[in-house]
Amino acid sequence: MGQPEGTEPDARFTLANERTFLAWSRTSLALVVAGLGVAQLLPPFKGVPWGRSAIAAPLILLGAALSALSYFEWKRNQRALRLGEPMARSVLPRILSLTITVIALLAGAVDLYSKVHGG
Repeated sequence: MGQPEGTEPDARFTLANERTFLAWSRTSLALVVAGLGVAQLLPPFKGVPWGRSAIAAPLILLGAALSALSYFEWKRNQRALRLGEPMARSVLPRILSLTITVIALLAGAVDLYSKVHGG
């Protein structure tokens, strides 16, 4: 393996990039734990046996995806810093906000369906 390409960036930028990655990692972990909490601790929805899984699985999968994507974003940003290039805009906030919105709507729909059809 050869020398890293480019020049060593200012340590402040490298550390800021790392802090951002760690923040995304904490968010990923929180999503996985929330999904596991829904799956294991939320009382079952009456008449909707699949309700907890329908809410929990997307949370867990989003946490896993966010963790992997945040690593690739950290790596891409670190490369841009080394080469003195502008950093690309992050798609992670958009992915996170849209997916959580869909999961929240799904959770609301499951809850309403349970109340109407669950007896």
